[in-house]
Amino acid sequence: MLKRILGIAPKPTSEGGYQPSRVALKLATESKTDYDHTQFTTFYQGDKRVLMLCTEEQYMTMKNGKKFSTGNHPVEMLVPMLHLQQAGFDVDIATPTGKPVQIEQWAMPEKDAAVKAIFNDYKYQFENPLSLHDFVQNDMDSSEDYLAVFIPGGHGAMLGLPTNEDVQQLIEWVNKNDLFMLSICHGPAALLAADKTGRKKDFIYRGYKMATFPDSVDSKTPMVGYMPGKVPWKFNKRLKGLGVTLVNKKADDTCQVDRKLITAASPKAANDFGKLIANTLLKNC
Repeated sequence: MLKRILGIAPKPTSEGGYQPSRVALKLATESKTDYDHTQFTTFYQGDKRVLMLCTEEQYMTMKNGKKFSTGNHPVEMLVPMLHLQQAGFDVDIATPTGKPVQIEQWAMPEKDAAVKAIFNDYKYQFENPLSLHDFVQNDMDSSEDYLAVFIPGGHGAMLGLPTNEDVQQLIEWVNKNDLFMLSICHGPAALLAADKTGRKKDFIYRGYKMATFPDSVDSKTPMVGYMPGKVPWKFNKRLKGLGVTLVNKKADDTCQVDRKLITAASPKAANDFGKLIANTLLKNC
């Protein structure tokens, strides 16, 4: 009752899960992003695309058994997509089996015309994405369609993707073909799919530097009702155990480039991350 009065009680959904509390939404979301409509000095003229891998799972079961209504964070998907589009890159959207993309609609910046516009432009793809499984089984080995794979954040990136064998094969394909891997916030959790043996020396990204959403912040957000309980596992801890160096301690605007891996820390980094990945792809085309 006190939490409800203070506005820090997670909000129940009609499906039996929970969305962030009123206070958490005020602290962690914005009605308008800082997307700055950057005009690029060059424009991609080729036909290769970016493959964006999203989650198709909505509910994260917390340590206390309550279910957090999650998915992919709209700002972390759409602001980078705006910059990619502005630079001339098309994006194909995929989920593990081709089920619709799950999106944290409660984080949608409702007063941001540019973000809402690109969401509507790609609405059909969000509802009818490609199947990663089909791509891996039938097309991946011979495909020359892509420059990069982009894995956006949101806690939904921790659901299924880190243990998915098709994601493992996708990461290996990206590495083998010297493509770019792009990821933001909780998205790097999916890179754990490349951990086949649990041994640090075998991990593709051993020795890499990454910017990610910190475990320490995840541990504090339930206090304001962002989530209805503690996360079931800590993806930063797993990455560090496999030899990854994490460069940020706050959920800030940090971006990190290490070889052909580009990562960023949080929604606050989405605009800078979008410009960075677009410019990097332009320079390497």
